Amino acid sequence: MANLIELRNIFKIYGEGLESEVRALDGVTLTVEKGEFVAIVGQSGSGKSTMMNVLGCLDIPTRGDYLLEGTDVRELTDKELSRIRNKEIGFIFQQYNLIQTLTVLENVELPLIYQGIRADDRYDMALAALDRVGLAKRIKHKPTEMSGGQQQRVAIARAIATKPPIIMADEPTGALDSRTGHEVLEFLQQLNREGTTVILITHDNGIAATARRCVRLQDGKIVEDREQEVDWL
Repeated sequence: MANLIELRNIFKIYGEGLESEVRALDGVTLTVEKGEFVAIVGQSGSGKSTMMNVLGCLDIPTRGDYLLEGTDVRELTDKELSRIRNKEIGFIFQQYNLIQTLTVLENVELPLIYQGIRADDRYDMALAALDRVGLAKRIKHKPTEMSGGQQQRVAIARAIATKPPIIMADEPTGALDSRTGHEVLEFLQQLNREGTTVILITHDNGIAATARRCVRLQDGKIVEDREQEVDWL
C-alpha cells in the first residue's frame, strides 16, 4: 500500500509564545497508508479533535509538514483546501450536522451542489447513497421526523455520496444507543473492506478496538501506535 497521509513533526499551538500557550498537537509524526482503518483514541484534551481537524484540512498546523498524497497541505490555497474537503474526504460527526429545514434528500445533495454537480446527477448520487444506508424510502422526511440512528445514516449518506477515498468519523456513535452504534461501525468496516481509508476519532477503547490500527494520543503526543487483531462486526 502507498502512503496517503504523512505528518512530520506537526505542532498546533494556540497562543504561541504566551505563558498560557496550549500545544494541542506537540510534535506528532504519523503515516497512514491507503486502505487502512485507523482509530485515533484519547481522552478529552488529548488532542484527538485537533488531529482530525488537521487531517481533514479544516485547520492548518502551526509548524511541521502535512503531505496528503504527496502534496504539502500548508502550501494550498483556501480554494484548493475546500476542494479536498468536498471531494477527497467524507466527514461524519457525532451530532450529525444536518439542516433541519431541508429534507433528507436535500441534506445529502447539499455538498454536491457546492461541487457544481448537475441537478439530475446529484439526485441520482444522493438517492444511491441513501439507498445504500437503507433510507431510499425516507427521502422526503425532515431530520426532525427521524430517530438519531436514522439521522446518523443520513449523515453517512452525505459523506459517501461522492465516493471519497477517505472517511473521517468523529465520535460517530457518541449520540447513539449500542445497537445503532454497532450498525454504524459495521458500515464503516464495510466501506474499509471496499478500499476506503477510514479514520475514526473516539475516546472509547471498545470502539477503537474495531479498527485494525490504534493510535493513542495523550497531551498532544502519540504515546502508542499499534496494529491490532479485529473481529469484524
